[in-house]
Amino acid sequence: MKRSIFISLLYFALLPFSVLGQQTGKWGDQGNGTYINPVIPADFSDLDAIRVGDDFYAISSTMQYAPGMAILHSRDLVNWKIISHVVNDLTQINPNLNWNKMDSYGKGIWAGSIRYYKGKFWVYFGTPDDGFFMSTAENAAGPWTPLHQVWKVSGWDDCCSFCDKNGQLYFIATNFANDPKNNKKYNIHLFKMTSDGKSLLMESDSIIHQSPGSEANKLFRINGYYYHLFSEVKAEGRVLMMKRAKNILGPWEMRQLNHVNKALDKEPNQGGLIALTNGKWYFFTHHGTGDWEGRAASLLPVTWLDGWPVIGQPGRDGIGSMVWKAPKPINIPNMEKGISANDDFDAHILQPQWEWNYQPRADKWSLTEHPGILRLHAFMPVNQTGSNILLKAGNTITQRSFRTTSNEVTIKIDIHGMCNGGYAGLTHFSTAMTSCIGVKQFNNSRYLTYTSQNKDSIGPEMKNNIVWLKSVWDYQGVNSFFYSVDGKLFLPFGEKNQLTWGSYRGDRIGIFNFNTAQECGFVDIDFFHYKY
Repeated sequence: MKRSIFISLLYFALLPFSVLGQQTGKWGDQGNGTYINPVIPADFSDLDAIRVGDDFYAISSTMQYAPGMAILHSRDLVNWKIISHVVNDLTQINPNLNWNKMDSYGKGIWAGSIRYYKGKFWVYFGTPDDGFFMSTAENAAGPWTPLHQVWKVSGWDDCCSFCDKNGQLYFIATNFANDPKNNKKYNIHLFKMTSDGKSLLMESDSIIHQSPGSEANKLFRINGYYYHLFSEVKAEGRVLMMKRAKNILGPWEMRQLNHVNKALDKEPNQGGLIALTNGKWYFFTHHGTGDWEGRAASLLPVTWLDGWPVIGQPGRDGIGSMVWKAPKPINIPNMEKGISANDDFDAHILQPQWEWNYQPRADKWSLTEHPGILRLHAFMPVNQTGSNILLKAGNTITQRSFRTTSNEVTIKIDIHGMCNGGYAGLTHFSTAMTSCIGVKQFNNSRYLTYTSQNKDSIGPEMKNNIVWLKSVWDYQGVNSFFYSVDGKLFLPFGEKNQLTWGSYRGDRIGIFNFNTAQECGFVDIDFFHYKY
């Protein structure tokens, strides 16, 4: 009875912080030495993170978005910036990820790991259909070596590399398909690798764990023990588990590291375990239950008890639970809060916050044809008719939609180069919902157009060459579109939309330009201003 009372009190003690973080939209660095989770209220899924010296690096899966596998950097574990991507060309993985196919939603680059050993960064990741890939870099900001396929296989995911103290490389991953070794699903396999990390030694294959949904694998060596971190599905939801052993092949002992309340905490369950130089530990994780914004990122304190890491607030049973507010791990004055999002397109390369929906057609966009402008040339979608044409229209350039109390994106677009059949503008989309505001040209005239799920509402004729388009959305993900012909007075147009999650991805805000009749026309984007 006392234990039940304690757990109930703990639940209600944590509830205000949950309300603080989730209901009011407060997040990240609070400017007073504390932070509120999530530290990044946007879609940064399948996280892994490490410390190298005084710097922290993380990766996040990107699926069909290009460039692929985002690299983030931080000095304090709370304020993060996107600094690069590992994969410049998604067609190295599969041609279906190209602009002329666009049929791999929910596939592409899944979870992986980032490690630093032998003087360089190593990133490994899995794809559900094409197996495992790797790349290395001396600097996390790049350049990254050309992508190398470690193993062509399907039905596997969530891999991690590990360098033992003697230099031997290991590779751990989950076979989520039916495994011929035991006729079960979700078997976690351990392999030795060749010294260059490019191949698996198949004769070394051993199954070290199997349980419902077991994945999110990470390997560590800490104080003489090998630790295998993973997640699995229990009655309460997907939780973090850990096994440890003196020998990497076992025998292993196992412990649960956290409790979850799916409706309240959205299952923090995949990330990186990080040791600070002062001896403190943290867990940088995504929330596995995706909402309209995707899988947001949080930072949980870690307490070591009896040689086991407890994720979050330790309970009477030695198992942790979600923490919504905590002191910052490192206080660095004047840290810039939030992921950079604004762009005036003054650089000669795209800034790292941008990701295309699928591999873009390189000859149909430019930052140099008109310096200071992003020029998007129109070409025909893979499908010119039918539902959700936008999802089959190449060269849609995107950023993640943030979940705060007030979010706003404004673009300034020059439409003088459009042709008949062209449609260009601003969009929110996932595979479950698309909505757009923009300009369509037909019969040699241009009209303001709102589109939701491929149904158009035609507005006034746009006689000026310049138009401003805006999206505003709230904490609940309800968006409204606006337009302006002078950049000052913005008028609403179209209906309100509920932003949605689809195919393991949160909503994206993007700029598009396509033509359903001919390969003709272009638009110039002067700026993309993002407030969140």
